[in-house]
Amino acid sequence: MTDLDQLTQSLARNLRRLRADRGLTLDALAARAGVSRGMLIQIEQARTNPSVGTVVKVGDALGVSVATLLEADRPPTVRVVPPAEAVRLWSTEAGSHSTLLAGTESPGPLELWRWRLMPGEGHESDPHPAGTTELVHVTEGVLTLRVDGADHPLPAGTSAVFGSHVPHGYRNEGREPAGLTMAVSVPAASP
Repeated sequence: MTDLDQLTQSLARNLRRLRADRGLTLDALAARAGVSRGMLIQIEQARTNPSVGTVVKVGDALGVSVATLLEADRPPTVRVVPPAEAVRLWSTEAGSHSTLLAGTESPGPLELWRWRLMPGEGHESDPHPAGTTELVHVTEGVLTLRVDGADHPLPAGTSAVFGSHVPHGYRNEGREPAGLTMAVSVPAASP
């Protein structure tokens, strides 16, 4: 079984379990997540590899992190994530990519990411649930952070904190690769 097959199986198993734990029907989760019922069925049956945006929307609707949706087993008290187990969720032919380094659920979903954006590339994100906060630290190059229509140039060594419940995105308008580390904190879901 390939790594992608394992991720697809883990996502299917975890989505079924989490949806059942919350007493949500496919229709209710589809409405809450803003994705089609058919897409949820395909995910739960491990028949598709959904986009990062779809996985984020489903996680937000369930009140869990992407890491929890992709987790192979329940995490131990201390969970060590070796580099080989970090999950690359998107990439481009030019070399841009985002990698989920680790995540947890307590008190609400918290994720740690490493991103690399090649010159001229970027990534736009849909708004996350109200109360979601992102922390970004630029490790190389210059990142242009766009939050709710306003651009913020962030050179290497600079950090930023923002509410990501609004449209936001990350772009590299420079001539050198841009690298960043990001933490995303999502408030705990209401019962």
